[in-house]
Amino acid sequence: MNQVIKSTDVRKNWSEVIDTVVRKNPVFIKRNRDILTFLSLEQLDLILDFYKLSLAIFREEDGSYTGSIDELDILGNAGTKEEIIEVMCDELIEYAEEYMENFDMYYHSSNRKSHFPYVYKVIAHEADREKIKQIFIIRIEDGLDA
Repeated sequence: MNQVIKSTDVRKNWSEVIDTVVRKNPVFIKRNRDILTFLSLEQLDLILDFYKLSLAIFREEDGSYTGSIDELDILGNAGTKEEIIEVMCDELIEYAEEYMENFDMYYHSSNRKSHFPYVYKVIAHEADREKIKQIFIIRIEDGLDA
């Protein structure tokens, strides 16, 4: 099967196209002048593997912990280091959902367009919190233990 398939052929051979994508290789679908890509979640994971988020964790004077995701300007606060990771995971999922609900606005905004790969990675694994937590590169600030 060719990598570029006409949309009419995709409709006619839907099951075969899915089997190709899942078991062999991604394909491109051409409809008029538009070209789309169709790939498996495993293939998407490989493409997005290098997209990691820096999660800085700071201990506050009151003993709580503040988390900051540098690339997305997301903040959160919790009582423990373990809780702040959960809170930041929640905040990340919430942001990704909001981004996708308002995709036209966010994607076409010059300061948020670059967020798309992170958002797509989160949305792809929204049901798997452990997979989402793997996006974080955690940095503990102020000399605290990890």
